[in-house]
Amino acid sequence: MTESQVKVEASAQAEDLSAAPARTLWGDAWKRLRKNKLAIFGAIWIIFMILVALTADLWVPQTLGSPTEADSTTMAQMSRLAPSAEHPFGTDTLGRDVLCRVIYGARISLAVGVLATAISTLIGLVMGALAAYYGGIWDTIIMRLADIFLAFPYTLFVIAMLAVIGSGIQNVFVAIGILGWPSIARVFRSAILSVKENDYVDAARAMGASDFRIIARHIFPNSVASIVVYATMNIGGAILTESALSYLGMGVVPPDPSWGIMIQDGQTYLATQPWLMLMPGLAILTTVLAFTLLGDGLRDALDVKMKDA
Repeated sequence: MTESQVKVEASAQAEDLSAAPARTLWGDAWKRLRKNKLAIFGAIWIIFMILVALTADLWVPQTLGSPTEADSTTMAQMSRLAPSAEHPFGTDTLGRDVLCRVIYGARISLAVGVLATAISTLIGLVMGALAAYYGGIWDTIIMRLADIFLAFPYTLFVIAMLAVIGSGIQNVFVAIGILGWPSIARVFRSAILSVKENDYVDAARAMGASDFRIIARHIFPNSVASIVVYATMNIGGAILTESALSYLGMGVVPPDPSWGIMIQDGQTYLATQPWLMLMPGLAILTTVLAFTLLGDGLRDALDVKMKDA
């Protein structure tokens, strides 16, 4: 092979490399996620639930009626009707459409899941960053505080806090959000410890970058994958906790619809009108399962060891 041919071949290889799209963590993760059918199914179901909940005011009252108000003149005739074309999920004891209440209950459950997880994630990120980056006494205090929180059964701890600050949907946000930070802090702490001694962190520190800049610009982007996975799964857990609290009468206040309240109201009629309990139960099951499947898929997709998977 002559020198000119070598130069031509080298030039062609360089052009191929320049034309090839740059591979990124999120790009590779999306390619792997698309191959996970269960994760895609979970994502589709979550998107569907969000769209239905957000657009409910545009079509639900006109087709299915009010989720809270009951017509006293037709209550006797409409009470506990079996599922039909007019009422796909049947009606409850007050004659209200069960599907209508399930849809509006999705609003509350999704809002609690997202907002409470956002609160716990924010607190966990701050506490985990302090513990891992500074270490020493900060690490000891924060991790022992996390151990104290984790020593109590989570649901009972939330109930105890609501007993102090009062029930209601706003306090449910606060209670679930505040008490859910220890797990996030531990995950973020572990992620920071695995990357904070890398050369690029030492280089940023040597160039005089502040601690906040190092954490925000160098450490957090390389640790965010594990946080995304854990937060996604946490949303399902928050939805389950809100349903349990509403079932116990410490969450949503009637007549506002909640999946937990609907299960509580329907359990009396499980033998005769099972749809009153089964329909909201299926809503909880499918939604929590969807977030779990999506979280599992994200965990596998964001695993850098699976680049060629």
